[in-house]
This record gives sequence, C-alpha cells and structure tokens, in this order.
Amino acid sequence: MTTEVGGSGSFMHEEEEARRQEEYRDRVKIHDGLEADLRASRTFQRIYALCLLGGISLTFLLGYTVILGLWQTQPVFTRWAGLVIVNGLWVAMGWAIWKNRRKIVDLTGALRNALQDRQTAAAKLPLDSPSALRIYREASLDLIDQYRHGANKNRRIHNLFQVVIITGSIVTSTLTAMNEGGSLALRITTSALSALVGISAGVTGYFKFRERGYNLQSTADDIEKHYNASQFMLDEYAGNDPASPLPEADRLRLFARYVERLKEEQRKRELQLEQSSSANEERAS
Repeated sequence: MTTEVGGSGSFMHEEEEARRQEEYRDRVKIHDGLEADLRASRTFQRIYALCLLGGISLTFLLGYTVILGLWQTQPVFTRWAGLVIVNGLWVAMGWAIWKNRRKIVDLTGALRNALQDRQTAAAKLPLDSPSALRIYREASLDLIDQYRHGANKNRRIHNLFQVVIITGSIVTSTLTAMNEGGSLALRITTSALSALVGISAGVTGYFKFRERGYNLQSTADDIEKHYNASQFMLDEYAGNDPASPLPEADRLRLFARYVERLKEEQRKRELQLEQSSSANEERAS
C-alpha cells in the first residue's frame, strides 16, 4: 500500500509538473504574439512617419508651384488639386500616427503584463527537474534565431553601405572626368555623391556592422552545435566511457553551462566593439 501510495504521489507530481509546463507554454505563446503585434505596430508607425514627412515636403513644393502659377499662364487647377490631395495625405498620416500610438501604448502594457505572467509561470516550474532543463534547451532555439536575425540584419546593412561606397566612388570619378565644361548641375551632383560616400564610410567604420554580424552568426552556430551534440550525445556530451554515456540531466546541465558561457562571450564582444568605436571617436575628435 505504501508503494502504491508513493507511486500515486509520484504520478500526481508528474501530472502537476505537466500542467505547469502547459501553462508556461501558453504564457510564452501569448507573450510572443503580443511581441509580434507590437513590433508590427512600431513598423507601421515608422512607415506612417515617413509618409507624413514626404507629404509635408510635397506640400511645400506644390505650394511653391501654386504661388508661381499665380503669375504664369500654366494651368493652376492641377497645382491646387495636387496641393489639396497632398495636404489630405499628410493629415491622414498624422491621424494614423496618433491612433497607432495609442495601440502601441496598449500593446506595450499588455506585453509587460504577459511578460510578468510568463515569469510567474516559469517560477512555478521545478528548476531541479530535467523538464526545466529541456525547456531551457528548446528555448535556446529562439536564441539562435534571434542571433541569426541580428546577424542577417547587420550583414544587409553592411552590404548596402558597401554598395553605396563602391557605386558612389565610381560614379563620382566618372562625373568628375565628364565635368570638363564646368557644369553646375554636375558639380552639385558630384559634391552630393562625395558627401554620401564619406558619410557611408564613416557610419560603416563607426558601427562595424560586419563585425557585429560575424559575432552574432558565430555565437548562433556554436549554440546550435552544442544543441545537436547534447541531443545526439556527441563529443563531450558522450562522456568519458562509451559504455556508460552521460545521463540526460547531466547533458542538459552541461549544455546550459556552455550556452551561458557563449552568451557571456557574445556580450563581451559587443562591449569591446562599443569601446572600440568610442575610442576611435575620441581620437578623431
């Protein structure tokens, strides 16, 4: 009877742990959904702001053409109509920004509450059980995706600036060679391209997008390597004796130790890049 009761108690413990894991997964799903909605709303906010800036700029340009049209014989109706349409555009964008801002505030509050609920659900999980370590290992897949997303973003920005630098340098040299007659338009264009190339080179050298992308990609690859090794009992996760491999709990703890060390190394590399950029700025000043 004692064994049966003990077995029943063990079963109830596993059932309670499974319920808490399900609750934690639900909280994570809600948190991730709110985070995605907030990210999308902020993206739309930037788009609305750009449209608003473009609408205001076109308002000034069309207003200038309308003023000129009052003293010329060209049709005035199209200018007035365009001015009214553009005014309506940036007014609509301003209203959209105001409305979307309230949505961002609401989503930020909901995301903060969801984060607290997720942390509360995670606190209920037994940390000394293999289930918590399995959750940590599976959560490392999100960390890998996050690092790779950051690496791809930095790589795209670096490639964009490199295209601007290379193309701008070639076009600037070509325009300089073509401007033998002293054309004002070509001189302005050449100066603008030279400034753009210089700014792009300065931004690339200061922020070091290539180095940041390389560090993030390297960290993501190392975490993935340890994830696969812990799952298939490879390398140090196989143990010293092939006949008696490491238990799952030991492999999971070893994996968590490696991941935390890699995360700390990544933070140190980011800090070194920041310090290097600050030092270069101080020397330049």
